[in-house]
Amino acid sequence: MANWKYLLQRVFVLSALLLLAACSTNRVTSTVVTPLEQQTAPVVESQLLDLAVLPFEPGLENIESDDTSVSPTVRTAEAQYLPNQLAATIQKTGAWGAVRLVPGKETVTEVYVAGKIVASNGETLALDITVTDSSNRHWYTKSYTETVGNYAYNRQNQLQRDPFQGLYNRIANDLLEYRQQMSSANVKKLRTIAELRFARDFSPEAFSDHIRETPGGQLEISRLPAENDPILQRIRQIRQRDYLFIDTMQEHYDAFTRRMDSPYQEWRAASYNELVALRELKRQSRNRTIGGVAAIIGGILASGSNSGSGRAAGAVAIGSGALLVKSGLSKRAELQIHEDTLAELAQSLEAEIEPRVIELEDRTITLTGNAAAQYAQWKTLLREIYQAERGGI
Repeated sequence: MANWKYLLQRVFVLSALLLLAACSTNRVTSTVVTPLEQQTAPVVESQLLDLAVLPFEPGLENIESDDTSVSPTVRTAEAQYLPNQLAATIQKTGAWGAVRLVPGKETVTEVYVAGKIVASNGETLALDITVTDSSNRHWYTKSYTETVGNYAYNRQNQLQRDPFQGLYNRIANDLLEYRQQMSSANVKKLRTIAELRFARDFSPEAFSDHIRETPGGQLEISRLPAENDPILQRIRQIRQRDYLFIDTMQEHYDAFTRRMDSPYQEWRAASYNELVALRELKRQSRNRTIGGVAAIIGGILASGSNSGSGRAAGAVAIGSGALLVKSGLSKRAELQIHEDTLAELAQSLEAEIEPRVIELEDRTITLTGNAAAQYAQWKTLLREIYQAERGGI
């Protein structure tokens, strides 16, 4: 009798230890939002650098196929939405010229910000950010991560800001700090290289020898054109038209962001709640199943006892254990329901992503999601305009 009691006691102790080990740890999040730093001293126009934020890489290549917290549809939309939010934040620092979301590096400007989405599930946002300039010089690459808690989606306490605004602020602050360390000569050099690159694209025969590429891939100024060069003056007029088109493209991105904002924030909140629920359900399912199996084992051992009371205790333990296992399996079925809900939320967000039509002065352009292709068509048109107008130089 003492022997089966000892075995049963050991099994229940083991069960308790397993339950403790299975309990999830509390996640610590902060409600403090990193403030956005501002450029305090005024910057003269000739020292302003234009900055282009590129569409982010969705980061889907390393996602497990059974990871239901990641939707390719949502990631594709985020690759346009997140950089536009970042661009708006960077503009607010007051340290830059025009800050725009552009289709790609085919748009010539002074500074480029590229990004990759590492994680984005409503609870955690992680981005890899790389900054380069018009001379092909690499400024830096940094990783940014922020995790929010329930407060971010509490409608009673929720402020009118993005739940991850603090992350955007940190990126913008790092850019501001780097910009403030640059010399006036370096700023002027980047502006000049950007102009010469644009000119070379339209008139390589006139400007190909004005900039050269070093063995390391960086661009250097070989010589400067005369300020009153008629070809350069015409190129500058063409570039002003390009600026106007880029502004029109920005209106498209802003409209897309406005349409996406409400369903996306709802998706974020629901995704956050689903992740929390899934984590709790997994914990409960694991705890109940482990406890149930341990109880069954203890019951089987006890039922083998020669003692009548031991056999009775074993039967009770087996029955209780079976109920716990059944409860754990039921929790797993409930978990699957939540995972299906996440998939439905992702599909509902996809319905918000539609083509946009923008009106230009002389034509209508339809953006079907491939803004890079549309911009390439625009550059082709600009070259045609330049060649037609050049006959009068």
